Amino acid sequence: MKINYDREDDILMIETAPGRIDHAEEMGQIIVHFTKDDKPVLLEILDASDFLSLVTKTSLRAKSIEIN
Repeated sequence: MKINYDREDDILMIETAPGRIDHAEEMGQIIVHFTKDDKPVLLEILDASDFLSLVTKTSLRAKSIEIN
């Protein structure tokens, strides 16, 4: 797995497996790139800093609820 961050465009790219990209699907802030066999090989998270901030806050809230 390879992870790259483009600070200028605020895009986090996660290469999940090697493979040639055939097509992509956009799901909100996330673009998933697939091979011809529909295997996901690359995730692009747009506005990554906002996305990761939201994920972190949600995770912390969930842990707080578990503790209480």
